[in-house]
Amino acid sequence: MNETDELGEKIISAWIRLTGVLKNTRITQGMIYNEAIVMNIVYARYLRDGVGLVPFRDLVSETRMLKSLVNRTIESLVKKGYLIRCDGKDKRTTFVQLVPENLGGYLELHGRTLKLVDDIIKSIGEEDARAFVRISERICEADPLNN
Repeated sequence: MNETDELGEKIISAWIRLTGVLKNTRITQGMIYNEAIVMNIVYARYLRDGVGLVPFRDLVSETRMLKSLVNRTIESLVKKGYLIRCDGKDKRTTFVQLVPENLGGYLELHGRTLKLVDDIIKSIGEEDARAFVRISERICEADPLNN
């Protein structure tokens, strides 16, 4: 096995182990994983603009979920009172918007997630945590899975 193949095997192994660690922490306990992902995107938008209005197509793009799965996830979050659907100027544009007064359950989950992240930062150190973010962002920007 050459060095490139060996590095590839190590990346795959590290990826699998990291996924297992995150899954076993039950990072989204109390909410379905896809719901937590969609809520994170909408909540981040809310923190930036105070409105939290996100186009459906942005959720599909950012999550890389199938449109049908995003639709089911949004429907579940609407039923739970976290989001509302909003129509755009034409029928092709649909938005979701955060319902700020119903954020309590999500913020509890988000707080637990932030505590987990804080523990990770304490464990690996700020320098490695920043490197992890930088590397993750570079992988996403390179978009190696869609070339």
